[in-house]
Amino acid sequence: MKRIITFLYQLFIFAPIFVVATIITAVTVMIGCLIGNRTFWGYYPPHLWSKLACRLALCRIKIVRHGNLDPNQSYVFVPNHQGAFDIFLIYGYLNQNIKWVQKQELRKIPFVGKASEIAGHVFVDQANVKSMKETIMKVEAQLGEGSSMVIFPEGARTKTGEMGRFKRGAFVIAKEMGLPIVPITVNGPFDLMKIHTYLINPCKLELIVHEPISTEGLTDENMLEFINDCREIVHSGLWEKYK
Repeated sequence: MKRIITFLYQLFIFAPIFVVATIITAVTVMIGCLIGNRTFWGYYPPHLWSKLACRLALCRIKIVRHGNLDPNQSYVFVPNHQGAFDIFLIYGYLNQNIKWVQKQELRKIPFVGKASEIAGHVFVDQANVKSMKETIMKVEAQLGEGSSMVIFPEGARTKTGEMGRFKRGAFVIAKEMGLPIVPITVNGPFDLMKIHTYLINPCKLELIVHEPISTEGLTDENMLEFINDCREIVHSGLWEKYK
């Protein structure tokens, strides 16, 4: 009975409101960025939209912050990737003006893809091994506007709930730009919407923001150790069932 009620809620309440809110947000971002301050319009409408998505999904939200972030400092945030709602949880509750490094395929999403492009989010072709330098140049341009970047170092969402290995890309970008890394642990989105499905299962979501880690002194020689240390920090915040 619960699953039937949830399905009906999603079909007749969640989905219509979410679709309309998505279109309104995308159009607002596109118009705002074209005629106004892109740093403002590229962040605040999606920030509110993301909060709405989490609340529409009937989720209980818990935020844990282990360190204070400087609002005038740019960071590279590296969260684990549990599911589609990672984006809404981070965008809605991190409370930092952020831009995303995301897969090229997301550019094809109606309204959202174009709004993301205009807002300055960075699309990367993961099939192109030569794209890292171009990605770094794009990131540098966006960070010049006072934003931070969010990059999923696993590259793709988990299929089991457990974390995958961290790739080098986010850490190379942080090293090249001399920016602190901030590990983030995401709990719950894996259960909220299982991979290969669009059905929601209302649950608790938790966002843990760990202390920033300086990349000063980071070299190619100690890069792997640094990446593993960051991964261990993210892993330490996972609920036991995801470890």
